[in-house]
Amino acid sequence: MSDPDLLHVATAALDVHHHTALPEPAAAVDRVELDALHAHTTALYELLDTHTGATRGANPVGADHLHAARTRLWQAAEHLHDAFHTAPRPDGSTPTPEQCAARHPEGAPRLSICRRHLATAVRVRRSTTPADLRAAAFTGLVRH
Repeated sequence: MSDPDLLHVATAALDVHHHTALPEPAAAVDRVELDALHAHTTALYELLDTHTGATRGANPVGADHLHAARTRLWQAAEHLHDAFHTAPRPDGSTPTPEQCAARHPEGAPRLSICRRHLATAVRVRRSTTPADLRAAAFTGLVRH
């Protein structure tokens, strides 16, 4: 299978989630679900990053739109990562504002979301400037 074929397979695999019926959530999203959402968001970011690079030469305007979508996915991943660290822990405790501000890792296996986030951040910094991230910022209100 060639690389373009693999990209089509990866894109189609993500589409499976669109057709899956999800039950109504019984409670607030937990850390396991936030971790899974973060994994999907960073995977989609990497897929769009690959598509953006492949599209840039043939369709620069289309690549600019993909770049904007990729930037917004990174912003979504940032919010999911932050939500994970502020969500109640399995023992029911919640991190203090000081712990959240200090961004202390919580150890394995919960550290896997941080490893994934940092690995994606390296990719983001190679292809996106701080000005890009500010220019495409979400302008709505975010409650903390």
